[in-house]
Amino acid sequence: MTYTIDRTIAGADIDAIDARTREALAAQGFGVLTEIDVTATMKKKLDIDMPGYRILGACNPGMAHQAIGIEPRVGAMLPCNVILRTVEGGVEVSAIDPVASMQAIDN
Repeated sequence: MTYTIDRTIAGADIDAIDARTREALAAQGFGVLTEIDVTATMKKKLDIDMPGYRILGACNPGMAHQAIGIEPRVGAMLPCNVILRTVEGGVEVSAIDPVASMQAIDN
């Protein structure tokens, strides 16, 4: 089962796509609460070089409040992560498929 929705932007760099992704999220009412630079973390902790890889933790406060009101444990699935990763020829943007992720919840 596919659990992410993915799009590759050809010829782009990760910093430009990071900015565009944040703008697109903001336009839909999402803010970025957390950012993990996986590339920098792997270098610092394991001395491993890897292509650009970032995890943006995005949240729409109104949607989060509504979801928590219905199912308090849904917070374990928040914030919604968006992955930016450098691939051959561009940057891939991936986000969890909300339909696939919510199938785990009984409500």
